[in-house]
Amino acid sequence: MLSNLFSGVTEPSVDERFDDLLKRPGVRVERILSNGQSSPPDFWYDQDEGEWVLVLSGSAAVRLEHEAEARVLGPGDFLDIPARCRHRVEWTDAGQPTLWLAVFYQVN
Repeated sequence: MLSNLFSGVTEPSVDERFDDLLKRPGVRVERILSNGQSSPPDFWYDQDEGEWVLVLSGSAAVRLEHEAEARVLGPGDFLDIPARCRHRVEWTDAGQPTLWLAVFYQVN
């Protein structure tokens, strides 16, 4: 079980990594470790739950479908993505790992 948010962050990896830190009814906290990944072309996430994301290290660009430009996020930047808001990851830093903290929540 992962007990430190930064465990394994510097280990090289080709694949993006997703670790559930907490799962409770209506909420899930996930650690995401990206290494240059992005959403596939023409792919949009369209989730039934809201997602609050925080970049802890590295950088990324997240595009919301209704916005003309992607939002570039760096350490300390966060974004609340409402449920059913189509979005995609345009890029993540290829030169260093991007560490995200994502909180998924149900909207009643």
